[in-house]
Amino acid sequence: MRSFLFTLRRTVAVGAATVAALALTATAALADDPTPRPGVVGGTPAQQGEFPWMVRLSMGCGGSLYTQQIVLTAAHCVSGSGANTSITATAGVADLGSSQAIKVKSTRVLQAPGYNGSGKDWALIKLAQPINLPTLKTADTTAYNNGTFTIAGWGADREGGSQQRRLLKATVPFVDDTACQQAYGNLIPGEEICAGYLDQGGVDTCQGDSGGPMFRKDAAGAWIQVGIVSWGEGCARPHYPGVYSEVSTFAANIKSAAASLGG
Repeated sequence: MRSFLFTLRRTVAVGAATVAALALTATAALADDPTPRPGVVGGTPAQQGEFPWMVRLSMGCGGSLYTQQIVLTAAHCVSGSGANTSITATAGVADLGSSQAIKVKSTRVLQAPGYNGSGKDWALIKLAQPINLPTLKTADTTAYNNGTFTIAGWGADREGGSQQRRLLKATVPFVDDTACQQAYGNLIPGEEICAGYLDQGGVDTCQGDSGGPMFRKDAAGAWIQVGIVSWGEGCARPHYPGVYSEVSTFAANIKSAAASLGG
């Protein structure tokens, strides 16, 4: 059984009241600070338009455009399935303070069936209207579960740090299941995939990056999503890589769920 720290450490809120309070705090902090700062530990600022399918969610999570009207995120970022108009998705900008930001409210949420805090860490959020931006293809085979991945997000730029205004990107190498299992002991092979600099740490997703994509280039040179930011111990600690939902395992379920949402 995972500890609370392990399961929820890449999101910044738990429960509706806490989500609302922290979302307001983060918004106020961004408004008071006009200097864009990056999120993600050990990364560099992403360029405007570099990852056009990246989405920031108002509860303090990330996500990606699965379709132009459906956001793919983590199950632990939402509180269940059903009608939900409380989430705001911000897209189209690297700088959340930009006047060009596209903001759309949610209408429904579909949390992975059977999700109980361990594994199956994916969810879909249907938006009130489509966002006219490119979508991110999802892997439906394990062929891309290797090599070097890109991570991006607006989360904390250090363990325990504050949420950030500027999108940051970084690259992390694949960590095999055996090595990741040695680090944690409770990995779910086949449902989770690990990445990071195992010996030295220093680069990782962090609080507020939950639900965002881990991606790489496919055989045709197009971006493809391989993982969803899920959990880990702290941020960028040596010997503790980031743990991500293995997208290829759930690809068929995600596709079916998206079809049921009608987006």
